[in-house]
Amino acid sequence: MISSTTLSFSNLTTTTTTASSVSEPKSKSEPASPSDQPSRKIRSSPQLNRWSRARAVRSGRKLDRRVQKITSTAGSLVRTDSNNSSNSINWESESGEESGGVSGTDETEVTAGGKSIYMVSDGTGWTAEHSVNAALGQFEHCLVDRVCPVSTHLFSGIDDVERLMEVIKQAAKEGAMLVYTLADPSMAESAKQACQLWGIPSADILGPITESIASHLGVSPSGLPRWARGRSSSLSEDYFRRIEAIEFTIKQDDGALPENLHKADIVLAGVSRTGKTPLSIYLSQKGYKVANVPIVMNVKLPSALFEIDPEKVFGLTINAVVLHTIRSARSRTLGFAEGIRSNYSEMDHVKEELEFAAKIFAQNPVWPVIEVTGKAIEETAAIVLRLFHDRKNRCSMPRISKRY
Repeated sequence: MISSTTLSFSNLTTTTTTASSVSEPKSKSEPASPSDQPSRKIRSSPQLNRWSRARAVRSGRKLDRRVQKITSTAGSLVRTDSNNSSNSINWESESGEESGGVSGTDETEVTAGGKSIYMVSDGTGWTAEHSVNAALGQFEHCLVDRVCPVSTHLFSGIDDVERLMEVIKQAAKEGAMLVYTLADPSMAESAKQACQLWGIPSADILGPITESIASHLGVSPSGLPRWARGRSSSLSEDYFRRIEAIEFTIKQDDGALPENLHKADIVLAGVSRTGKTPLSIYLSQKGYKVANVPIVMNVKLPSALFEIDPEKVFGLTINAVVLHTIRSARSRTLGFAEGIRSNYSEMDHVKEELEFAAKIFAQNPVWPVIEVTGKAIEETAAIVLRLFHDRKNRCSMPRISKRY
């Protein structure tokens, strides 16, 4: 009995049809030819084909790499690898007719030397993108050396099955992995079934944790995307609080308006080029009002810095060699004259300024001093927030707490 499997886009159910004739069984030693394999019914998308070629050009793929060519002829696609082996895939519309989206001969090159990861979200895609980036951090040993190059592609705002299928079909053509965050259980199940049917490796990021929380709370999830109708407006009180924090932080940058330091949730102090401004902006996007005060040789610090609650002041320091390198590059970028440059980026001056800052920190032992050398902004922010909440809540274990 010969059976073939087709995909119905309306409900993503698998149906099996039986042929009227029975073929002779092949011997174990005789491999099945590609023509004997069941065809996969997929509808092509010329628009996604163009997107794929555009991404290939932007990523700088070399034309002399070993590639797979997918050629459409007479309503079918023939994929030819560099070893001259081929298999055919029928691309059909939902009604079973040949898709009119591809005419003549259309070739799509799929780079065999790299892997693609498709990230699909019914919202902004922030969760999917950051989860994938965190996971890719475990493969820096091969990504850095380009031993296993990876390209990620984000598809946000995918809120209906038809658009979801278009993306999944493109992933099947490119041999990509699919990672998705879909709040609607039926959408997530559609993605799961399509990936299983077309042999696409996939990972549901949102589903498992949502099910676990539902079990823990004893309440069923809404199944609505964050921006969907029927949910409370995303422009909530928390949203406007974050906007207010960002505006405050911008106004308080680089020691401006010291009379407002008492209004800040967090105050950063450190010498020039220790990352005070980007760290302040990053924290403000999380809803914290942040002010930063530069420590400069022979310049008196504002008295307000010593009058506010010392537990919200954080000192930043950095390795002298690293700071010298950063300042030298900064001086060249700004086009400083040699005389000015020597007063800002010379190693002796850098060391003196760091020692000057260290004395101020020693005079204020309540201020925690954070070494930022080699740390990303996110890492430093995590340390600041952990200490900030630990002091605020007096927890037995350091944590960052938030009530919903």
